[in-house]
Amino acid sequence: MLNKLSDTIYYLSNQDDKERPTLGLVCGDRYSLIIDTGNSTQHAKDFSLEIEKLNVPPVKYVVITHAHWDHFLGMNEFDATVIVNSKTNEILKEWQSLSYDDSSLQNYVTTNQMSAMCMKIIQTDMSNRDCFKLNSPDVIFENTLTIDLGNKVCILESIKSTHTDDSTIIYIPDEKVVFLGDCAYGTTTNSLFHYKQSLLLPMIKDIQKYDAEMFLLGHESICDSNEMNKYWEELTTASQVARSTSLENAIVSFKAENKRDPNDNELFFIKAFVNDHIIHSQ
Repeated sequence: MLNKLSDTIYYLSNQDDKERPTLGLVCGDRYSLIIDTGNSTQHAKDFSLEIEKLNVPPVKYVVITHAHWDHFLGMNEFDATVIVNSKTNEILKEWQSLSYDDSSLQNYVTTNQMSAMCMKIIQTDMSNRDCFKLNSPDVIFENTLTIDLGNKVCILESIKSTHTDDSTIIYIPDEKVVFLGDCAYGTTTNSLFHYKQSLLLPMIKDIQKYDAEMFLLGHESICDSNEMNKYWEELTTASQVARSTSLENAIVSFKAENKRDPNDNELFFIKAFVNDHIIHSQ
């Protein structure tokens, strides 16, 4: 079931148990635009069935927020113009060369090209996977791109991110809504979860320049400005005390600077920023 954010914006909520991220739909007077296509052909089909229940203009555009499999593997299901930034396009080229039979999938997992969860989803939710080949995007942009759906403008921007190097956000000015994809999250490198500390403040700046009141994230669905500001504050506070590979020193610094113990979120973020130092020291 689609959630209605406004008369022109809908979203399909994330399902963490199925590794399904939030998918978005923005409707103008003439056309509609989809944000991310899901983790499989089945996910995309489920989304399409929900869209068909609405009286909205035809889907003309699809935007992929970044090239992580759970956000684009349903791409072939939509007869629309697929838009990605240039970095996302380069990563998708790798996926276009893959085979999806069991033997190939197992090999990709063994060689760390693919996660075991990704293989499982492909095996259960991808139809005709023995002959499946990911389509190529139709429009590739560098920094920003503006799309008019008919009295409904969408601004696409490729931004710096603590999650991935190819993040695109989508801002709808008249609604003060921004789709963030996964850009505000951390990532895992060498089995260590971390936030890219050097990109945190540039990312926040890129996002906060937009006058937004509602934020849709890949795996939380929706946050208001107060919730996002709290998230930024906790991340920033944690980042400021993580100056080395020592978690103990970071916690001591936090207590000294804030006159209190870190809460659970802050402690999680501190560990992630310390991990970032560990990764860079290796």
